[in-house]
Amino acid sequence: MEYPCITLWVFLANLLFLGASSNHQQIFLECLTDQFGRSNSSTDVIYTPQNSTYTSLLSPLPKNLRLESPAQRPNLIVTPYHESEVLAAIYCSKKLGIQIRVRSGGHDYEGLSYTSETPFVMVDMRNFRSISIDSKEKTAWVQAGATLGQLYHTLALKSKTLAFPAGACPDVGVGGHFTGGGYGMISRKHALAADHVIDAKLINADGKILDRRSMGEDLFWAIRGGGGTSFGIVVEFKVSLVTVPERVTIFNVTRTSETATNLVHRWQHIADKADENLLMRPFVTTVKSPSTKNVTIVASFTSLYLGPVSDLLPLMKKQFPELGLVKQDCREMRWIESVLFFAGLDGQPLDALLDRNPFAKATPLFFKGKSDYVRSPIPVNGLRKIWKFLYQVENVQLEFSPYGGALNNFSKSETPFPHRKGNIYMIHYAVLWPSHNETDKHKDWMGRLYSFMARYVAKSPRAAYVNYRDLDIGRNNINGNTSYKEASVWGLKYYKNNFRRLVRVKTKVDPSNFFRNEQSIPPIS
Repeated sequence: MEYPCITLWVFLANLLFLGASSNHQQIFLECLTDQFGRSNSSTDVIYTPQNSTYTSLLSPLPKNLRLESPAQRPNLIVTPYHESEVLAAIYCSKKLGIQIRVRSGGHDYEGLSYTSETPFVMVDMRNFRSISIDSKEKTAWVQAGATLGQLYHTLALKSKTLAFPAGACPDVGVGGHFTGGGYGMISRKHALAADHVIDAKLINADGKILDRRSMGEDLFWAIRGGGGTSFGIVVEFKVSLVTVPERVTIFNVTRTSETATNLVHRWQHIADKADENLLMRPFVTTVKSPSTKNVTIVASFTSLYLGPVSDLLPLMKKQFPELGLVKQDCREMRWIESVLFFAGLDGQPLDALLDRNPFAKATPLFFKGKSDYVRSPIPVNGLRKIWKFLYQVENVQLEFSPYGGALNNFSKSETPFPHRKGNIYMIHYAVLWPSHNETDKHKDWMGRLYSFMARYVAKSPRAAYVNYRDLDIGRNNINGNTSYKEASVWGLKYYKNNFRRLVRVKTKVDPSNFFRNEQSIPPIS
């Protein structure tokens, strides 16, 4: 007798939700239309669920089926071209008490830029994608809706040697990436994207447009690694560019079984100490033999050296001879060609970097990711125990991203990103599965692996990278305020001791907690 009652309750709850959503939608639409009229803006950038393009706009890139739920959809989507339209969205959200979420690229691991458990509107910054480069000064103004691929593409058209240290995925939006840190293949030489932000334009909860000078150094500090949209909507960043050699060298050496295990173990001892021009990033997964059906561990050392192969080979012979790198493993190319290579677009034209959804034809899957930091090498026997988890499910990958080099040149408090000196590498855990029926199995698997890893990773607090968002480590209260103590459960993992300063900045600039989500910085109430 319980099931019919539950079904009826869910049905009635959905009706109430849909009715409330429809009401919120209409009221917000009326407010937004009025505000747009005052600034002579076109309402063509406002989309309701009834618009034919609403679903395609909402769809995240890449698509993560784990996050899909009709109850989490925005009442409206706004795709502004002008700051006045962003101001209008903030004004109406604040006036009507409806939450606002901001998306630049849609890569948030937990979908916080485009989902919510309460009624909300989404401001999609995709039309804020202008990039202006000053080659002489080696700076650029980059709008928050531009993608990393667009930034790299624009740089390549300007210069053979100007570059920017950011991530490998070309469809990631600048807005979220820069505000969370921004690690990439040249980070051991040139640190993080956030370390190169030298100015910004931000719209705060009061509708004021601020630059570095007018926002003050505390707020400017907070938006360079403190996570996106806790403090306002950043519409544009000014960044300092870096210089790379005309020729760089890439290699991707794969080893299997016990050889792979021993190499990963050895790599840990030199990962953060190698020449800062060299970044070696092992990816560990499993493969099944088509003939014997045996499953084997595979480690691929995906690597970039900022220089010619003639310099790389003697360096590798000295620092990591166990890998056995030879000239035939290496390819020299321009830096921008390495960007295509690491993006999985090797051999494609430069314009492939402009595609906001380069893997649109890939089958949508369910995905879960987590992160950890390692400060002491994991022993060989420990690695073997970790590999046993990888045999239990398919489509799993561990990514080991080395630190050291220029990342150590910044103190732990210089920006909110605290993972500096003392970290050997970061682990990214990823698992994919095809069906909703397998969700519980894979989430349980990920939870068991994460619990097992506690003995080998950073402690007190355990650490995590905010750009690999993970709600499993804690979340804010949906209704009511979240205390410092409650938020510190997740906040200290992302920001360590910087979390306290972030809370102070939040309390000062957004005391009403207008900009909020499940892991936004809370004000002290």
